[in-house]
Amino acid sequence: MRTRTRLIRTGLAALLAVGGIVASQTLTAQAADNPYERGPAPTVSSIEAARGSYAVSQTTVSSLSVSGFGGGTIYYPTSTADGTFGAVAISPGYTAYQSSIAWLGPRLASQGFVVFTIDTNTTLDQPDSRGRQLLAALDYLTQQSSVRGRIDTGRLGVMGHSMGGGGTLEAAKSRPSLQAAIPLTGWNLDKSWPEIQTPTLVVGADGDTVAPVATHSEPFYGSLPSSLDKAYLELRGATHFTPNSSDTTIAKYSISWLKRFIDDDTRYEQFLCPLPSASPTIAEYRGNCPHTS
Repeated sequence: MRTRTRLIRTGLAALLAVGGIVASQTLTAQAADNPYERGPAPTVSSIEAARGSYAVSQTTVSSLSVSGFGGGTIYYPTSTADGTFGAVAISPGYTAYQSSIAWLGPRLASQGFVVFTIDTNTTLDQPDSRGRQLLAALDYLTQQSSVRGRIDTGRLGVMGHSMGGGGTLEAAKSRPSLQAAIPLTGWNLDKSWPEIQTPTLVVGADGDTVAPVATHSEPFYGSLPSSLDKAYLELRGATHFTPNSSDTTIAKYSISWLKRFIDDDTRYEQFLCPLPSASPTIAEYRGNCPHTS
């Protein structure tokens, strides 16, 4: 009886050991499949929260120390334990300063990104200029900034409000290697963007009278290639200036889009596909699912 018990125990131990090896190999394979996942598994609560799981530090960049844009503020995860992060440059709108989009800095950085909210050369710069400035800011961020060692230079994106949103489209058109673009109530005289190859989330507002969705965000979205991973989010009860204040809906879908395409983190696909339904904060959401990038 004792011999039989010993054999059973030995067999169970062997099975557990094999199971442990298989589980370990599975986890290793998953990590190898996507080495860019950062932070815990997401939930609705985590992406709607005012702050994510990372503590955030920030540093100011003087306009006197850079060329091609007007300086700004870099927000970044304080810890380096998880390795490098993707990065996003964000432009303000017409007549505005970086303070108008500053809320996005710590909110996105705390989710695992290096975020650069910039000032432009002048507050009157047009979209094409703002697009060039966003790219100049990314180049500074990855090549000269004090946090360049924390950034994966192959995982970059752009965002912007109003003229900065138009500039976001210009930047994506000029640099196809960008991984994500998010124009927020964007303004641009150019309505057609078939050249863009960057996954793009177009955010409009149903009450926008400065850049009405019918003449800006909707044609922007409609002109993007049908084969592109793209989406159109129209905010309900919102105005052109809604992106200038902390907004849970903008944050929720921006985080999901940046995570999905800059980090290739498919854990966030659940918030984008199936397409979100109309709600008290969403007038309309369009897009192609499932995403393929």
